[in-house]
Amino acid sequence: MRALPETLAAVRRDLRAYLYRYQMPYLIGQLKFGRDYKNARLLAMLLGEHIAAGAELPELLLPMPLHPKRYRERGFNQSIEIARHLARRFDIPLDLYSAVRSRDTLHQAGLPAKQRLKNMRGAFRLQKTLQADHVAIVDDVMTTGATVSALAGVLKQAGVGRVDVWVCARA
Repeated sequence: MRALPETLAAVRRDLRAYLYRYQMPYLIGQLKFGRDYKNARLLAMLLGEHIAAGAELPELLLPMPLHPKRYRERGFNQSIEIARHLARRFDIPLDLYSAVRSRDTLHQAGLPAKQRLKNMRGAFRLQKTLQADHVAIVDDVMTTGATVSALAGVLKQAGVGRVDVWVCARA
């Protein structure tokens, strides 16, 4: 397993259901690029089994934000679709509006780890103060941790005491 960036220290725990192997790239890819929404339910169910096995539930779920340009291109945010199912299952509030991706970053795929970290600097901001001390960021896949580190850092700077990361797969 690759070393995570130092900024991931802002994250208390990352909880992932599976490695990004076998059928996971297909399931995530079909959701993300093929708009196969049923995969969001399946991925949330798989991740939810791991969460139910002993994770301390947060006060708030925060799906990984997409930049508005990327959202328009894709037509939806796969992290929101996964987070909706998790929020319903665990009866946790879902915040879709507080965190925004304020900078249109390059696609992370194909970038080396150092470039990923640089690419994510200043990419996120909060539009309003969060009323939660324990937040879980929900995303589909984590590779180097640069994206979740950037968002977690913003949350910690805003006073969130504990940030967990819930991802369906870890590359």
